[in-house]
Amino acid sequence: EGPKGFCAGGDIRSLHDSFKAGETLHETFFVEEYALDLAIHRYRKPVLVLMDGFTLGGGMGLAQGCDLRVVTERSRLGMPEVGIGYFPDVGGSYFLSRIPGELGTYLGVSGSQIQAADALYCGLADWYLASDQLAALDKGLDQLHFGDQPLKDLQNLLARLGTQVLDDAPLEKLRPVIDHFFALPDVPAIVEQLRAVSIGDSHAWAVATADQLESRSPLAMAVTLEMLRRGRHLSLDDCFAMELHLDRQWFQHGDIIEGVRALIIDKDKQPRWNPPTLAALQRQRVDQFFEGL
Repeated sequence: EGPKGFCAGGDIRSLHDSFKAGETLHETFFVEEYALDLAIHRYRKPVLVLMDGFTLGGGMGLAQGCDLRVVTERSRLGMPEVGIGYFPDVGGSYFLSRIPGELGTYLGVSGSQIQAADALYCGLADWYLASDQLAALDKGLDQLHFGDQPLKDLQNLLARLGTQVLDDAPLEKLRPVIDHFFALPDVPAIVEQLRAVSIGDSHAWAVATADQLESRSPLAMAVTLEMLRRGRHLSLDDCFAMELHLDRQWFQHGDIIEGVRALIIDKDKQPRWNPPTLAALQRQRVDQFFEGL
């Protein structure tokens, strides 16, 4: 609602309140949300999404199943869940794990946001339109006569107004560095190596990324890394099933309640993660979430 974005994600405050009150919204919401996302992935008619402005979390879940994903110069895409002690769900284990190299691992474990050029480079968007062309797109859609191949008809319209490639994607330059660090076995190794190893002129970026990771929930990052590595080998349905399996345990045993408290309710921005550091996180705690999958 309003001009700031396509969708900035789910109302996590309401899910926090549901859990605290002993209600069921935080359980039923994800079942319906994932079913909707899966329906969009499977929908037989072409679906076009305008990711104009913020497209975060649940917004990415809606957008990534669409056939024609359009970004503008105002687009900000991301899966920022680890920042609130959660993991990138809504099919993130599927679409992030299929980005070339370790770029999807980086985006999921760090929660970083990207803009239009990177979205096209990563395959998270298909078309770029300047925002001042959206009115022309709207008009073109109104006047479009669909033939036997509606997807092609829509693509032809977009081709008249936009482009599929933008130069100067920051992640393209960082790709070798990200592929090196984010292929390491676990999050502590990633953070340690980001600080210790210099590759080319990327050390300032590496240190800033290590700082960013150390502000996130250790448990959420470790579970995210495991989830994305499993997701590479799973079907779309199985990815959603894995996310729902994690989700059913997360409000009780994960960090989301504390994350929402610190960042949205009290706004002290001082989350007390459990455990507080990567060094204190035991592998068994991560593995437990995947038991019985």
